[in-house]
Amino acid sequence: MAGPSTAERGARRTTPSGPPPRFRRPGGRFRLPGRRPLLVTAVAVTLLGAGAVWLLYGSSWLRAERVRVTGTTVLTADEVRSAADVPLNTPMVAVDTAAIEHRLRERLPRIAKVDVSRSWPHTISLVVTERRPEAIVEEGGKFHEVDAAGVRFSTVSKRPKGVPVLEMEPDRSPSSRHFGPTALRREAVRVVTQLPEKVRQDTRSLRVRSYDSITLELTGGRTIAWGSGERGEAKAKTLTALMKAQPAADHFDVSAPSAPAVSRS
Repeated sequence: MAGPSTAERGARRTTPSGPPPRFRRPGGRFRLPGRRPLLVTAVAVTLLGAGAVWLLYGSSWLRAERVRVTGTTVLTADEVRSAADVPLNTPMVAVDTAAIEHRLRERLPRIAKVDVSRSWPHTISLVVTERRPEAIVEEGGKFHEVDAAGVRFSTVSKRPKGVPVLEMEPDRSPSSRHFGPTALRREAVRVVTQLPEKVRQDTRSLRVRSYDSITLELTGGRTIAWGSGERGEAKAKTLTALMKAQPAADHFDVSAPSAPAVSRS
């Protein structure tokens, strides 16, 4: 019988058998590609993660060592630090900034807002915004400061300079019964914030009888019937024009800004 032809022998030599050469070891055993690089990468990631955890929690490099306070006017920095009660010598990453903010707002009602942040590597920063008294309520020889939202936030023994006294004298009108003392106080403070700056500086007191019956007493025996806090911008413009046109008048009524009135005693 005739053997394989020359073409057949050539085809056998050129036809690959088994896996491609790159999967063979020199001894003929097979191997999976890329196992060693993957193992090295996994070990490196693990080591880096462990190092980061140690740096943040275990080392002395990133620990809270001081508290910086800014933004105070009436409060002192020491008062804020004491109320904040920041846990010093603890990892910066473990400091609970939300808890610090809660403590400050609860213990120091004068604080309207506080921004607590980490200033790496060792400082906790407290940026304080204090409430501003827009009016005061006098009771028993003490003065209760009231902010723009009508919140009574502090009691002082001496009347703050340039802050009008709020005199609550509610009548028996339906509006007084409907709104209540807190809402009436808030409306009165709203009026204060609407006043022209010069008028605001001259205002000695506000008398509140009802929601739409708020009267201001100024220096020099002058009075202003303001009404409610509604249409405050229009009332302020009308009042400015009246005072300019009638500087000797001592009573101004802008409760209806489209139909104001002015008189002199």
